[in-house]
Amino acid sequence: MAGRRGGPVTALTSTVVRLKLSLLRNGLRQSGGRRAAYVASAVVVLVFAVLQLLGLIALRGHAHADALVVLLVGVLGLGWAVMPLFFPGGDETLDPTRLVMLPLRPRPLVRALLAASLVGIGPLFTALMLVGSVVAVAHGAAAYVVSVVAVVLALLVCVALARAVAAANVRLLTSRRGRDLAVLSGLVIAVGAQVVNFAAQRLGTAGLGQLDPAAEVVRWLPPASAVGAVDSVSEGAYGLAAGQLAVAAAALAGLVAVWARSLDRLMTAPDGSTLGAAEEDARDRRGGAGWARLLPDGRTGTVMERSLRYVWRDPKTKAAWVTSLAIGLIVPVFNAVQGTGSIYFACFAAGMLGIQMYNQFGQDTSAFWMVALTISSPRDAYVELRARALALLVITLPYATLVTVVTTALLGDWPRLPEVLGLSLALLGAMLTTGAWTSARFPYSIPQEGYKNVAPGQTGLAWISIFGGMVAAALLCAPVIAVTIWLNVTVDGELWSWVLLPVGAVYGTAITLLGLRLAAPQVAARLPEILAAVSKG
Repeated sequence: MAGRRGGPVTALTSTVVRLKLSLLRNGLRQSGGRRAAYVASAVVVLVFAVLQLLGLIALRGHAHADALVVLLVGVLGLGWAVMPLFFPGGDETLDPTRLVMLPLRPRPLVRALLAASLVGIGPLFTALMLVGSVVAVAHGAAAYVVSVVAVVLALLVCVALARAVAAANVRLLTSRRGRDLAVLSGLVIAVGAQVVNFAAQRLGTAGLGQLDPAAEVVRWLPPASAVGAVDSVSEGAYGLAAGQLAVAAAALAGLVAVWARSLDRLMTAPDGSTLGAAEEDARDRRGGAGWARLLPDGRTGTVMERSLRYVWRDPKTKAAWVTSLAIGLIVPVFNAVQGTGSIYFACFAAGMLGIQMYNQFGQDTSAFWMVALTISSPRDAYVELRARALALLVITLPYATLVTVVTTALLGDWPRLPEVLGLSLALLGAMLTTGAWTSARFPYSIPQEGYKNVAPGQTGLAWISIFGGMVAAALLCAPVIAVTIWLNVTVDGELWSWVLLPVGAVYGTAITLLGLRLAAPQVAARLPEILAAVSKG
């Protein structure tokens, strides 16, 4: 379709906008549940946006309102940049490869897709936030005139940024790694929530004044520079405002150019994603041959390699591991930084990582039948469970030690390092013990598609497996906990606290081996039941 005349371009734009509305309408017609979820989420987002709008307007006249709104718009732009990476399926028009068979040129298509991108809850939320931001810093007629330009320019920069990122990474987003990113989106939200909570607490105690140094830098970065221009006009710095608007306009032009170039490449170049995936798999095999040689021989090494490959390659397993690694570090470290933590919070890392031993056979799904064929006796089951536990310890032991040392360093309580590390090792051993047993008694299936980690009808099994096992692990750790308490209440306890390190290590090893021995006969006797349970997803 030619883009030299206004008529065809206008027709293409209206067609793509109607296509966006049709996709939205047809998606809501699929089921009443989806329609209710969309309406509920839209109401929640709009209510939150209106409250934020009122809150930003209430900041008008505050001494540091400009710093807050500039940083807020900067974070908003960052969110638009990463949104396509973690939610590639949220908007089907983000994938321009669906249009490759149509006679469309990149420039008119960019204008049409840019207009379609302004339809939706996200752009409306962003517009309300931008309006509240400019109202908070606008003073005078000239500032209000510039505010109109700033809101439009900032909104277009946000939308163009999302589109440019999506077009540049469309091959990634439709590949296995793209699905990995989508699964990991929950982790990013959780970590971001912790960062926001930490920042809010710091602002509550130190005030908004500490935002000024960061705001001086961000006010020159688009889209925040557009809002910074409004504040500059309010201060009478018209030349500075013109420069900030020029930065935003240049960013918009650059993003559109990058977007158009990506569209041209996508719509004219052959799809080499399959060849790329094959080459990537070959590289993985060659790289894996090196570290695989470090593993033991026989069944133990084979099972360990398979388990570690699950951690690296399977999206659900990778998401579970990364979440445990991140939260196991965030909880003790953030509490230590805020001055409200305890050195015993370091045990949280061992507990989070120990959960990965639960439902060991669920990650195999229906492929567990190949594992079942190799188990003919309790001895085979014991070696299988032991190898899976060793694969988990390859990651867990050094990481739990690292978290304990970092937490100790932040709190400056080095004399307690041996006892906390020993307690972590004992807890890890207890988690491995109960994880092996619950894997045999309460297996459940993990769906390969979607975001659910439990197959329908097996939620009760998952609750029993995880929470029941965690309670049992705490009870198994009772002897080491009792010794820890006794040493802390006695007069000379600090002199002997180092004993808890070898005690915890020996105790954790002993109960792990005992738990594997007790769970192995259960696995060997319940192979058909386990296969049926893990094959429902």
